Amino acid sequence: MALFGDPFRQFLLSPTIYRSSSGSAALLDWFESPNSHIFKINVPGYNKKDIKVQVEDGNVLVVKAEGGGKKDEFHGKEEIVWHVAERGGGKGDFSREIELPEDVKVDQIKAQVKNGVLTIVVPKDANPKPSKVRNINITSKL
Repeated sequence: MALFGDPFRQFLLSPTIYRSSSGSAALLDWFESPNSHIFKINVPGYNKKDIKVQVEDGNVLVVKAEGGGKKDEFHGKEEIVWHVAERGGGKGDFSREIELPEDVKVDQIKAQVKNGVLTIVVPKDANPKPSKVRNINITSKL
């Protein structure tokens, strides 16, 4: 069964979250308060210049980072022989795409990076947009 072409996919896999780099350390938590949706993403070694947060296609939150991770003072020195280098020197790129619910204010999203964690706050809309499904009253006469 191909779920991505299935019209009922949103009910089976909701919420829709895509991760473009499977080995990424950018792990995600998503929780909801009465006033907002809050996303916390691990971004160790990245600073705010490395990370881009934007909304595409009206309701898809896209988080991208490029070239995070600082090289330490020993990288590039000829007299140093490296045996293992797992901690830094470039963590690589990552991208996350999250389909947002309809009851959010995309024009009021705020983001902050602190202690290796990106926090994104997406406020809820007290007056949500009308549903894409519209009920039609059925009468006995046209």
